[in-house]
Amino acid sequence: MEKNRKTANAEKQRRYRSRQRELGNKQVRGYVTKEAMSCYEEIREKTHWTDNEVLSNALRITFAAYKCGQIKLLNEWLKDHGR
Repeated sequence: MEKNRKTANAEKQRRYRSRQRELGNKQVRGYVTKEAMSCYEEIREKTHWTDNEVLSNALRITFAAYKCGQIKLLNEWLKDHGR
């Protein structure tokens, strides 16, 4: 019984990943620092965004800052505020 459950879960995960790839989504993974996790938790509390929304929006906002020449400003703010 336990083996069937594991197999069913693995198949469900495969189907989910396949659907996401078909939609053009890319899975991104990594480790975050304690400081970054603190920021993440605060963002989740205030915005009620899902994990996917937090990551997608963080990448988009960072890209916008890069394109507008504001990366240095953002990094300085993070340092000044202990983030």
